[in-house]
Amino acid sequence: MSLSYEKSGVRYDQLDTFKRACQKAAAQTVDLLSGHGYKEPAETRGESAYLIEADDHYLAHVEEGLGTKNLVADIVEKETGLSFYKEIGIDTVATIVNDLITCGARPISVAMHAAVGDSNWFSNEKRAALLVNGFAEGCRSAGAVWGGGETPTLRGLVEPEAIVLAGSAIGRIFPKSERIIGNVKSGDSIIFLASSGVQTNGLTLCRQLAESLPHGYKTPIGDGRTYGEALLCASEIYVAFVVECQKRSIKLNYVSHVTGHGWRKLMRLEEPFVYTISNLRPVPALFSFIMEKGPVSLREAYATFNMGVGFAAYVDPALADRTIEAAKAAGYDAWIAGSVSKEGSRKAVVIPPLDLTFEGDTLQVR
Repeated sequence: MSLSYEKSGVRYDQLDTFKRACQKAAAQTVDLLSGHGYKEPAETRGESAYLIEADDHYLAHVEEGLGTKNLVADIVEKETGLSFYKEIGIDTVATIVNDLITCGARPISVAMHAAVGDSNWFSNEKRAALLVNGFAEGCRSAGAVWGGGETPTLRGLVEPEAIVLAGSAIGRIFPKSERIIGNVKSGDSIIFLASSGVQTNGLTLCRQLAESLPHGYKTPIGDGRTYGEALLCASEIYVAFVVECQKRSIKLNYVSHVTGHGWRKLMRLEEPFVYTISNLRPVPALFSFIMEKGPVSLREAYATFNMGVGFAAYVDPALADRTIEAAKAAGYDAWIAGSVSKEGSRKAVVIPPLDLTFEGDTLQVR
């Protein structure tokens, strides 16, 4: 029997229904912004970052959580004595600021929320120090100050040996012309930036797979790493890519942080387009391993995981080469992966080399 994210206990239809209900209720509070001298830009709800607009700038806000990746780190530490909590700290910042930068807002301040079931969690000084150092390193990579946080003990809600990691960030767009609006056009090129691995989505399914492996997280995946080591590779932080494009006056028509919903996230923009991905890289060893050992079907893999792609940018084809140069100058592996087309009211992600298509109704985040 094949594995799927839904069978592992994560149902996006239920999660997204709640998210849409929140967006509807939240929209009824917009009138309160005027008392602070701000207004809400059109079509900001449902995007990765929430924007508020002033006369000469925008502010952006994001709240995000790591998920269950640290549970993998806990087991790997027990089995091998190796702690990956520095990477976990970086991951926590990455999942927040990678959403924030999608609107063009440079992160200013990041806050940590670290909830435990028992305050004794912090008595492991080495683990706690690695988490702190990793979070600080992530903030530095994002160009943001670590502004504060909260460390509640939630006995009865959180397991005594666990920690739930999340946080928030604020950012600023100035001048306003640097905002990434979503001005995609037919014929635009799609630029992919490589991920470091699974990053921060799909870990519930990955953990379920580990339970069926004879050697669990110590199982080799074929590239010199164990399954646990590969899963715990720190996430890429893509802030520097967008900043480099801004410095070079390269207009990004839209960007997408490829996390939950896998490659379906490529069609997050409200307006209907068909996103055709024709230039594929070889599947990274970690994802090949997951697909084989799960087994996880090809469709499920691309609907759940980033499959080696952590960030996508949509640009005028005349700017494609310059965009890749900017990405490489900022330290990223990037390539032209496909193009955008207009086919009436159809919204879809089409991957001809894999004979895969995800229609618009498979992504309902608004």
